[in-house]
Amino acid sequence: MFQTVFLSVAFTSLLSVVVASPAEVLNARAAADNTVYVTSADKYCMIMPRDPHTNIGDSEHPGGMMTYCSEAGKYDASQGTIPNGFWKNVDFQSGISSRGARFAQLTGCIRPELVDRLNPGDAGGQYDSNGGDGGRGNPQDSVCLGYNSYVELVEPAGPRACIKCCDNPDDCPVWLDESGCPTVIPGNYFDCA
Repeated sequence: MFQTVFLSVAFTSLLSVVVASPAEVLNARAAADNTVYVTSADKYCMIMPRDPHTNIGDSEHPGGMMTYCSEAGKYDASQGTIPNGFWKNVDFQSGISSRGARFAQLTGCIRPELVDRLNPGDAGGQYDSNGGDGGRGNPQDSVCLGYNSYVELVEPAGPRACIKCCDNPDDCPVWLDESGCPTVIPGNYFDCA
């Protein structure tokens, strides 16, 4: 009898984890306004400054950043919206890295004037999951949905941006934060100008 009850409780617990919605699983890891993801050129979320017309570097303090998503990718009211047309040219790639781990990334040219959070003349900066004080990320405790780490650069004056989610943190180098998108996340940048 005890074994049957134990197995029933164990199965029910396992089933509740399996059928939990993505939002329920996500809430256990990080708040929706502190989570990025990349599944296509149209469905993604990125970190942006919380306040309008803010340089990336000036936003890098607790409460100064939050998640903004494409119109097709937004899944929570706490997230801001990146309007269609933000990417002038964008390239989506996913697969297995040379280190044998999964990744997904967006690289390309942006129209910073379409996002009121950005200053078009800003040289930009980096957000990530593993850098910052104590390696807790910038913003702190941010995550990429479905991956172990991420790195993102927004360079309005470029005008370019890039974001990469990785299973292997070495595929998302946070230590190259002043090197620019093409060095941190090799990909197609369409000669942004």
